[in-house]
Amino acid sequence: MARKPNYDFERRERERLKALKTAEKAAAKREQRERDRAQTASEPSTEET
Repeated sequence: MARKPNYDFERRERERLKALKTAEKAAAKREQRERDRAQTASEPSTEET
């Protein structure tokens, strides 16, 4: 016997998972950006022409 669909719950669950994935990607990008900034700040600029 088929179950009764619970569209509202399923939609909220999809949106929750999407928001979680988006937040994880944003955090990873922010951490990478901070690492790149720290790396470029610690390296002295030797390119003078």
